[in-house]
Amino acid sequence: MAYYRQVGEIPHKRHTQFRRPDGGLYAEELMGVEGFSSDASLLYHRHLPTAITAAEPVQREPDPLVPNHPLKPRHLRTHQLKGGGDMVDARQLLMANDDVRLSYVVADASSPLYRNAIGDEVVYVESGEAIFESVYGAIAVGQGDYLVIPTSTTHRWTIGGEGGRSAAAGGRGSEANGVTLRALVIEASGHVAPPKRYLSSRGQFLEHSPYCERDLRGPTEPLIAEADSAEVLVRHRHGMTRYTYGHHPFDVVGWDGCLYPYAFNVADFEPITGRIHQPPPVHQTFEGPNFVICSFVPRKFDYHPEGIPAPYNHANVDSDEMLFYVGGDFMSRKGAGIELGSISLHPSGFTHGPQPGSVEASIGKDATDELAVMVDTFRPLHFGPAALSCEDPGYAWTWAGGVETEAFGSH
Repeated sequence: MAYYRQVGEIPHKRHTQFRRPDGGLYAEELMGVEGFSSDASLLYHRHLPTAITAAEPVQREPDPLVPNHPLKPRHLRTHQLKGGGDMVDARQLLMANDDVRLSYVVADASSPLYRNAIGDEVVYVESGEAIFESVYGAIAVGQGDYLVIPTSTTHRWTIGGEGGRSAAAGGRGSEANGVTLRALVIEASGHVAPPKRYLSSRGQFLEHSPYCERDLRGPTEPLIAEADSAEVLVRHRHGMTRYTYGHHPFDVVGWDGCLYPYAFNVADFEPITGRIHQPPPVHQTFEGPNFVICSFVPRKFDYHPEGIPAPYNHANVDSDEMLFYVGGDFMSRKGAGIELGSISLHPSGFTHGPQPGSVEASIGKDATDELAVMVDTFRPLHFGPAALSCEDPGYAWTWAGGVETEAFGSH
């Protein structure tokens, strides 16, 4: 994220002496991506960030994955999944490939300290409120927030609290008095950023971008936690490891740079519209390795006098399309059983489009109130245990009006 921030105390020049009140040196740490050739930040710790006292493997069986065979469109009802647990351990794997993992979480407990050393994470908050705490500071998040977490950021989640922008940005309030957080977790195999076409050569958002720097919320002050030791769970390329540190990692008195976690509320995404129906790339919000994230928000419909607001039938010849329905009225899915919390998957090789009757019904409509998050991948998505447990088996036949009960791997 090439938008410079400075938080807390830092020295006048980088890589120079910066001393604690007792005369000792603060420990400078550079967090950077792509081998010192891209975005980075400098953090100043009270203690050595390298001081581990123990490292032990954490044995966890990988979630089994099932291919989409026979190839069909799928409908998952995430609100049927059981809740409980924290934002790290309670992730229920829906779909994955070598580039990205998509999980659903219903969290009611605060998480341990955690670090994903494989890639960036994007968390979309469907409902509820939480405080995201990290070595960079704290960010309050609420309904409709995307939170982008850079690779190897040590952090934890505290459920409840003030929340993010849920009230001010048109959110619909939190669930269970703010003690439950529903979220879609997108775990990348690399880095996630705004689309390049919306950025200048130096990283500033351009005038045609649907959002800009003013819409991003980062930490505003240091977060200090005093403890003689702390455990951090680390996910890495060979599994999981639990480190024990000699001091709590939340000991950063200041930092500056262009790499840090930030939140962006979907209500601040300004839709791009036109005289005729606009293609899905106008909804793109982020891009990752071999996948994109899009936001479908309330917007004015096409204003050509003979325009058809409903989307046209289209074949995803290069990508699988996952759509997470989080609010409003899903006009083109009428009659398909889609509801709040539904996830549809329309895979490469399947021509899909609006449900029967939706095209005619859309003509003359002025606007849509739908709210959805889309992830398009350029490699096939396989299904995890959570998807197998909440599939609507009749979805594939809704365009033809039939109902069938077969589900994954029926033959």
